[in-house]
Amino acid sequence: MVFVRLDLKVSLDPTLGCGQAHRWIKRGDKWEGVLGDRIITLEERNGQIVCEGTDDKKMMLDYLRHEDDLDLIYSEISEDPFVRRLADACPGMRILKQDPWECIATFVIATNANVKRIAAMVDSVCRTFGKDLGGRFSFPSAEDIAERSHLIGGCKLGYRDKRFIELAENVADNVFIPNDLAHMDYKECFDSLNEIKGIGNKVADCVSLFAFGHLNAFPIDARIEKVLKERYGVTGNYRQLSLFAEGRFGRFAGYAQELLYHGDIILGLSHAQAGGSQPI
Repeated sequence: MVFVRLDLKVSLDPTLGCGQAHRWIKRGDKWEGVLGDRIITLEERNGQIVCEGTDDKKMMLDYLRHEDDLDLIYSEISEDPFVRRLADACPGMRILKQDPWECIATFVIATNANVKRIAAMVDSVCRTFGKDLGGRFSFPSAEDIAERSHLIGGCKLGYRDKRFIELAENVADNVFIPNDLAHMDYKECFDSLNEIKGIGNKVADCVSLFAFGHLNAFPIDARIEKVLKERYGVTGNYRQLSLFAEGRFGRFAGYAQELLYHGDIILGLSHAQAGGSQPI
């Protein structure tokens, strides 16, 4: 069996079950997911993370953003009293570093859908266009999707299928190159993503945060709007709320956002109770 051990401060339940990525499934005490062409199983064991399915330590450390200093990050965002409560109740949550193409494609699918529905749609896309890895399927390339676009109806994406195929075709034809955004600062990245059909402000911030590591990105949807209104008395348009978040939570606002988004669950349920069926 191929495996690697990681000495890394990370809690798997809140990290993999919070809706950042939609291909992780909790089975007992282990989390199973797909990275590239590998089925990966992660488990917390004796203070270490045991990764089965790969011996590529660098890949796993990069994916779990090992360079993020959680003590520093949590300390800075905990200057806000409510975030401090959430951080104390949910230690070890990390932002993931996802593949740009997969992240963008997934969040184009994810618009106006709950976590369960998103996971089902992504799985359907992978089963239709991806490679069978033995029970799980790889996330397909843009070229694979574009070449067999006539199969999209079977994925049951609804109104999302046309924009999803258009995105795949543009990437396959090099009209849009996801990796080019890696060299941009946050504003350039955000603005470039907003030019893509099917991506608005919230998705642009999700991708900026989860694929390109702009930790100051603060995705705002209806739930976060409600939190900002009820907890901080702040209302306004997307730009106004973003400026508030930047001023309130600083350079690690993305970490604060994840905690705020799942605040009710963090304070109301244990990680074991929440499991992988709902975001935590």
